[in-house]
Amino acid sequence: MSAATETADAEVPLLLREAMAEHGAGRLDAAEALYQRCLAADPDDANALHLRGVLLAQRGRHAEAAASIERAIAAQPAEAMFHNNLGNVRIELGDAAAAEACYRRALALDGGRLDAANNLGVLLSRRGSADEAEALLLKVLELAPDFADARQNLANHYLRAGRLPEAVQQCFDGLITAPRSTALRRLLGAAYSLMGRREQAIEVYRHWLEDDPGNPLAEFHLKACTGEDVPPRAPDAYVARVFDGFAASFDAKLASLEYKAPEFVLAAVALRCGKPQRALDVLDAGCGTGLCGPQLAPWARRLAGVDLSEGMLRQAVGRRVYDELVAGELVEFLGLRAAAWDLIVSADTLCYFGALEGFAAAARAALRGGGTLAFTVEAHADVDGAPAYRLHEHGRYSHRGGYVRAVLGSAGFAAIELEPAVLRMEAGEPVNGWLVAARAG
Repeated sequence: MSAATETADAEVPLLLREAMAEHGAGRLDAAEALYQRCLAADPDDANALHLRGVLLAQRGRHAEAAASIERAIAAQPAEAMFHNNLGNVRIELGDAAAAEACYRRALALDGGRLDAANNLGVLLSRRGSADEAEALLLKVLELAPDFADARQNLANHYLRAGRLPEAVQQCFDGLITAPRSTALRRLLGAAYSLMGRREQAIEVYRHWLEDDPGNPLAEFHLKACTGEDVPPRAPDAYVARVFDGFAASFDAKLASLEYKAPEFVLAAVALRCGKPQRALDVLDAGCGTGLCGPQLAPWARRLAGVDLSEGMLRQAVGRRVYDELVAGELVEFLGLRAAAWDLIVSADTLCYFGALEGFAAAARAALRGGGTLAFTVEAHADVDGAPAYRLHEHGRYSHRGGYVRAVLGSAGFAAIELEPAVLRMEAGEPVNGWLVAARAG
C-alpha cells in the first residue's frame, strides 16, 4: 500500500463524518465542499458519492445527483439504500419507470426496506397500479403502524380513488400515534369536505387551531369551509407553508395528476409570441419548481422567476435556466418592475387569488406596450348570478370567465382571449379552468 493510499484511508472517514455533521445541520455549502474533499482523496468512496448525490438532489440538481448515486452503486451495488435514493431522484427527473425499477431493486436486496416499499407504493398508486400499491402500503403499516408517511400515503391513495370512508379511517388511525400531524389533519378535512360532511370538516380545523393557534393552513381552510371572513386571496403564510411542505415531491405529484397548465400556457406563448428568438424579457410569475422554465428559455433574452416558497425556488435553481429567482409576493414584485417585461406567464398560481384587480393592474404596469400576458385560472360556470370568484373548501379559488375578461379590460389589456381547459385531474375528476391570454394595450 502506498503512502498516498494510507493517507486517503485515514482522511476520508474523518472528512465524511464532518461532512455528514454539516449536512445534518443544513449547512449545505460546507457539506458539499467536504464531500468533494472526500472524493478528491478517494474518487470511489461509495458513501461520499451517495451522500453527495442526496445533497445535490436537495439543491435541485437532479441530473448531477443521479450521476453521483449511480457511481456509488457501481462501487457498492448491494446497498439497498443507494437504489432507493436513486429512485427518488429519478422521480424528480420525470422517469417513473426507472424509479420503479430502483425501488424494486432496493426491495430485492433488502425486503425489510420499508422506505423503499412506501415509495414504491406511492409511485404505483400514481401510475394506476392501485391493487399492488394498496397491498404494499398496507404491508408497510402492518410492520410499522407508526410510519406516519405511509399512513398519509395510504389515505391519499384512498382519497384519489374516491374511497373516502377508508381515507377517513386511515387519518383516524394515523392521528392516534401522530395527533398533531399537519398532513393527516389536512387530509381528514379534505375527505370530509369531499363527502359533503362540512360540519365535521369545520370541527377538524377548529380542533387543529385549538392545538396550534394561528396555524395558517387551519385558519384558511376553516374560512373556506364556513364562508366567513373569506380573504380576497390566500394569505402569503398559507401559500408558503403549503408549497414549502412538498417542494421536493411537487413535480412528481403533478405528473400523477395529468397536470396540463404549463403546457397550455406555453401553447399560448407560441401563438402570441411567434418563433423563439431569445429576444424577450420574460417573467415566470409563480414559477414554483421551474416547470415552465426550460420551455420558456428559447423565447428569453432574460428569464426571471418569482415565488413565495423558498423551498420551491431551491428546486427551480437546479434547472439552471433562470437568470434571476426571487422569493416574494407576486403583485408586490410586479409593482417594483415597471415596464420591465415583454412576456409574463403564470401557470396555476392565480388559483390562490380571488380578486384579480390588483394582479391585472400590476401586470399591465410591469409589461411594456404590446407585451403578452398568459395565465391559467380555475373556472366555475359563467352564468347569471354566479360570483366573480369563489373560494372552495380545498383552498383554491375559481373564477367566472366574464369577470376575468372585464378585469383585464379595465386594467388596459386588449386582444383578450379565454379558452376553456382541463388543467389536471383531482380525486378522479377533471379540474376545469380558463387559459387566458392578452396583450398590453
